[in-house]
Amino acid sequence: MFDGKTILITGGTGSLGNALTKKLLSLNAKTIRIFSRNESKQIQMESDFDDKRLRFFVGDVRDSERLYSALEDVDIVFHAAALKHVPKIEYNPFESIKTNVIGSQNVIDNSLRQDVERVICVGTDKAVSPLNTYGATKLLMEKLFVSANNYVNPEKHRTKFVAVRYGNVLGSSGSVIPKFIDLIKKGKPITLTDPNMTRFTITMDEALEFILNATVTGQGSEIFIPKLKSYEISVLIEALNELLGETKQEITGIRPGEKLHETLINNDEIRYTWSINNMYMLTNPHHRLFKTSDFSDMYDGIKKIEDLTSYSSDVADKITKEELKEKNYQLQQRIEELNNSIPSSESLKNNLTNKKFFWSPFVVAILVLSIFLLFFRN
Repeated sequence: MFDGKTILITGGTGSLGNALTKKLLSLNAKTIRIFSRNESKQIQMESDFDDKRLRFFVGDVRDSERLYSALEDVDIVFHAAALKHVPKIEYNPFESIKTNVIGSQNVIDNSLRQDVERVICVGTDKAVSPLNTYGATKLLMEKLFVSANNYVNPEKHRTKFVAVRYGNVLGSSGSVIPKFIDLIKKGKPITLTDPNMTRFTITMDEALEFILNATVTGQGSEIFIPKLKSYEISVLIEALNELLGETKQEITGIRPGEKLHETLINNDEIRYTWSINNMYMLTNPHHRLFKTSDFSDMYDGIKKIEDLTSYSSDVADKITKEELKEKNYQLQQRIEELNNSIPSSESLKNNLTNKKFFWSPFVVAILVLSIFLLFFRN
C-alpha cells in the first residue's frame, strides 16, 4: 500500500506528523511531502530526519491553490492540519472554521483535481455530539469527507475519502499526562477539572497502527474508530503519585465546552457501526444512494455491532493502575531520552571553545602564508 508511494501530510510538523513520517519512511515510501505553515518546525524536522525522501512545503490549508500545486502526483494524503486548542477556538471561532472546515474542503477539492488515490482525515472524539466549537468544526470535517465520496465518479476519479476518529494520544502536545508529570516534578499542585472524569487513551504507536490499518481497509465514506480502553483521572493521579511522589491537587471545575466523559460513538451512530480488523467502522447512512453492494460483500470479516448502545469512556473497559504506571514510566523514559539528546548550553560552550583552540593555529597559519605570498609577489 505505501511502498513506492508519494505521500503528503498536512500539519506534518506536529507530533502525529513526525511519528507518521518516521513510520512511512520505514515502509519504503518514495517521497513524503510535509505541508505546514510553521517554517521553524520544518527546519527542525528536516534536521532531525536528514532523509532525502522528505520534501517540505510551506503553506496553509486555507490556500487552495497552494494545496493544488503541493498535491501534484501525490498518491496518499493524511490530513492532520487543524486548530485544536479548545479555549483558544472558543475565543476565535471564525479562524477555526477557516482552517478546520474550509481548509478540509480545500483538501478534498484539490485531491479530486489531482486525482489522489486515498485521502484520510484525522478526527477526534470531540466531534461526537460536540459541546464546543472545536468539536463542531471537526464534525463538519468528518461530514465533508464522508459526503465527498458521493461526488466521486469512479470512471473519472480513483479517489477514496476515509475518516479516522480517536481521543488524545498519550504524551502528545496538549495532553494532560506530560503536564501532570511536570507539575509533580516541580513540587506544584496538580490542577484537576473533575476527579470523576474519564478519558480514552492511545499510545502513538497504537495510533499509527490504527491509522494505517484504516487506510488499507477503507473503501471510501467510512469513519474508523479504534477499540480502546479508558482510564479514570483519579486512578491516573494515584499512578503518578506512586511513580513520582505525592503532590497536592486543586479542583478547578469543568471548563466551558469540556465533557466529563469522552464518547467515540454515540447511541445514534451505533446502528451504523460494524466491527472489522480490530476496529469499529461507522458506515455512511446514505450508502445506498451511491453503492449497490451490501457491506457484507464489500469487506472481509465484517460483523454488525449488536451489544453496544454507545461507546464512551465511562462504560469502556478500564486500564488498571499498574498498566497506567507502566505506560507513564515508558513515557518518562522517552521524555528523558529527548532531553538528553538536546545538548546543554554548557556543552555547547565547551564545544565552541574546543573548536576555537583547534582551529586557531590553522587560521593563523593561513593568514601568515597569505601575507607572505602578497609580500613575495610585490
